[in-house]
Order: sequence, then C-alpha cells, then structure tokens
Amino acid sequence: MVYFAPEAEEAYAGVGLARGRLQYFASRGAPLGPVGPEVVAATFYNFNPELVARHIPRAWTIASPEAIIGARFDAAGAALRRLLGSELAESDTLTELAALVREAADGCVAEGRVLYAAHAALDWPDDPVLVLWHGASLLREYRGDGHIAVLVSEGLAGLPALITHTATGKGFIEDVARTLRGWSEEQWAQAADDLRERGLLDAEGKLTELGAETRQRIEDQTNAAAVAPFRWIGADKAERIHALGRELSRKALAEGAFPPGIFAGRK
Repeated sequence: MVYFAPEAEEAYAGVGLARGRLQYFASRGAPLGPVGPEVVAATFYNFNPELVARHIPRAWTIASPEAIIGARFDAAGAALRRLLGSELAESDTLTELAALVREAADGCVAEGRVLYAAHAALDWPDDPVLVLWHGASLLREYRGDGHIAVLVSEGLAGLPALITHTATGKGFIEDVARTLRGWSEEQWAQAADDLRERGLLDAEGKLTELGAETRQRIEDQTNAAAVAPFRWIGADKAERIHALGRELSRKALAEGAFPPGIFAGRK
C-alpha cells in the first residue's frame, strides 16, 4: 500500500527525495543503513541491479536513512487513515488486529532474513495504526526473505523468478512488471528463452506443466518457511488475524489502495 500512496510521495519529497524509484529503493532499504546498490539489489532480488545503482547510494547523500524511515512511517499512517476512514482507523477492531499482528511478529526469527532483520531493528511505534502497519511490514519482509531463499534453491535468479511469477497470472501484468523492475525488452526476452530451454515456459510464454509444478513448489516451500509467527500465536489467533485483516484490506482496496491496471485479474 505504502508504495502507491500519494502521501508517501509527498513525505519523501519533504526530505528531498524526488518521486519514483529513488523513493522506493531508499524507503524500503533505509533500515539497512547507507549500504551500496549491491546489497539493495540482492535483498530486493528481482529488480535490475543497473536500475538500483542509478539511485543507491545517491539517496543517502540527499537524506539520511533515519529521516527516510521517519517519512515512511508518517506516510503509512496518513495513507491508512485515509483508506480506512477515521471510524475504522480508531476502532477496537484495528486495535485488536494491531496487537495480534505485533504478537505474531514477535515469533519471527531473524537468522537468514536480512531485510526482515533490518526492519525488525526499528523501534515499535505507539499509534495502533502504525503498529498494525509495521507489524504487517515485518511479516511481509520475513516471508519475502524466505521466498528468496527458496528461489535461490530452485536456481531462479531475480529476472527468471519475476517472469515465471508473472506467467502465473497472479502478479503484475507483464509490461508493468518489466517496466517497474527496470528490465529491457531484450533482457526479458533472453531470460524467457532461457526458461524455455529449461522447460519452464512454452513458446507463448506460458508456464509448462513443469513450470507450474515448479511455481507451486516454490509457493508451498515459501509458505512453510513463513509459518513460524503463526505457530507462535496459535491457530485461533492466526484465524482472527485473517478475519480482521480481510475486513480492513477489503476496505482499503475499495478506497483505491492500488492503482488499477497493474495486477493481473484485478481491475
């Protein structure tokens, strides 16, 4: 949500960061500290490293990681309040969900989860809206780090992973994925050809039976690697997170949390 919110663009501009990818790489990578482009590209995984290098480490010469982190929290709080509305943002439902998500995040283990560990080192906010957002962000990065580990074990580098995920029809539309992640048409085509040679894509760029089995295995193993925080809180609390979170997420989606026309199967 925060990567598409106009509040974020305004907050980052307030600390000197121009709009676009500079804001994205700087805001998500700031908890890592003033690292070089190699670290950001490695932990974000499916972005073209050349694109990352156009913005990192230049971002750290414009604003400190600490200032960027502060702007990110401000933006997330303002965006969520707009999307949820004041009544829901101040409700017992949100307060309960925030507490549950924080408890679940306490069950995450940092070993091997570099981007999660960096975000987990940040102080927890007091505002329940920001507690909810930070906790959800931690769970997202925790799962993402595990997902990258699975992709590495499957021999899928960043661009092939992006192509095969796009081919499932459950992620970004192909042109959007290629453009947002900074890959040229030639780079995309070459990687797709390599995937055809591996038997993962067919001539039309769709997943073969082997490709579909591979993607399903990746998702299953990613889910298995992400289950620790939900085992930590137990099945009842995990189901409660699902129920409450679904209510809030539907409201946010209905209010335009994501721009139309970028995700397959979603208007």
